Amino acid sequence: MRHRDGSAGDADYGRIGIGYAAHRRPDPRIAACILDALGDARTVLNVGAGAGSYEPRDREVTAVEPSASMRAQRAADLPAAIDATAESLPFDDDTFDASMATFTVHQWSDLRAGLAEMRRVTRGPVLVLSCDPSALDRFWLARYAPEVIATEARRYPAIDTLVQMLGACDVISVPIPLDCTDGFGEAFYGRPERLLDPDVRRAQSAWSFVEPDAIDRAVRTLAHDLEHGIWDAEHGALRTAPTFDGSLRLVVSRSRQRDQ
Repeated sequence: MRHRDGSAGDADYGRIGIGYAAHRRPDPRIAACILDALGDARTVLNVGAGAGSYEPRDREVTAVEPSASMRAQRAADLPAAIDATAESLPFDDDTFDASMATFTVHQWSDLRAGLAEMRRVTRGPVLVLSCDPSALDRFWLARYAPEVIATEARRYPAIDTLVQMLGACDVISVPIPLDCTDGFGEAFYGRPERLLDPDVRRAQSAWSFVEPDAIDRAVRTLAHDLEHGIWDAEHGALRTAPTFDGSLRLVVSRSRQRDQ
């Protein structure tokens, strides 16, 4: 079932996606990990492409995105995205040198079908940038907004599940930089004040599944602890920690030829 704007997963980006591109800007250090994993692939498919984060500018990219709201936010120098879903990609077998999916698999209605479709249309590596749900509780937000962390843990597939479905994978732990420009939750591990901003939270889909009372409590408690130095007494060292070893993982499935 698709939402009114075409969003095909559990999150309705017609409602929460406004202004998404302003807060979810690709971080160059995370992008470098993706480029390295793409290797020498020249044709790349980006599935669940959203506003175009992490699409390489030096390759021939084909983007697939079901949400009209997200397609409308793509930069002018990016190719227009095709209105389609991961579970039914409109391409022949072995069309692309590589394919990628960043911060999207947790929103697909049928994970196994979507990954199988990516593998079907891809000759070489299939990349999935996602989060390890078993590592989400490393983030201090678990104390303030346990409902958000629980929602993320429920929605994100286990890394072992991705490996089992894709086969022959490397799993790379991606450090999150202190000044990360991609505004997912853990990106603000050392900048807690940013999570008081409703526009920042709106660009993180998990908050849209949490009851307003729980959000109000989390924001109020965090604001209090910041004002009174409680957060800094417990987590202040994170303000200068250059990276955070959180839940971010890059799963890389090797080429079909090597899988066989």
